[in-house]
Amino acid sequence: MSELTFRSLQDYLNIKYDAICQRKNISSPSTSDLFIKLVEEIGEIAEVLSQQKVNKASTDDVSLENELADVIHYVLEIANVNDIDLAKAIIEKDKLASEKYNESPNLADFMAKG
Repeated sequence: MSELTFRSLQDYLNIKYDAICQRKNISSPSTSDLFIKLVEEIGEIAEVLSQQKVNKASTDDVSLENELADVIHYVLEIANVNDIDLAKAIIEKDKLASEKYNESPNLADFMAKG
């Protein structure tokens, strides 16, 4: 299996959402619809972590993994709907932050080192 990238996941989600919308004869989801789903998923992460705190036990790793994956899913689909290459945006944002706070290396330099 090849390594998952934001770009490959964004491309996959484009195909998946296009097929779902075509099958259901509906338009693409709006940013606000996706954002509402994102907030719901963040709430589910909060529930998992809250249970951990209440039970004084380790987090149910499968539940936490699933909810984190759902958050990434909705973040990337919001990026898709808005024609944002999220990997590129993250690298550019990190470069600006690295310059602003005089930090090294920035993400682009880190990735270039392999």
